Amino acid sequence: MEQNFGGPLGTLIAGLGMGAYYLGLTWINILLGIVLTPFFIIPMTWIQDARAKKQSQG
Repeated sequence: MEQNFGGPLGTLIAGLGMGAYYLGLTWINILLGIVLTPFFIIPMTWIQDARAKKQSQG
């Protein structure tokens, strides 16, 4: 017995699958942004502090 999901049920299954995929993709991108941002922000503050210190001395 062969199952054919080519009708409305197949469209629903495909839509749910793609929705879950894009939800997961969005979620991982949000998490990466939250987790990785400090790795760029913190060294930038060090550079800004060094520049401000150099300008105040010179």
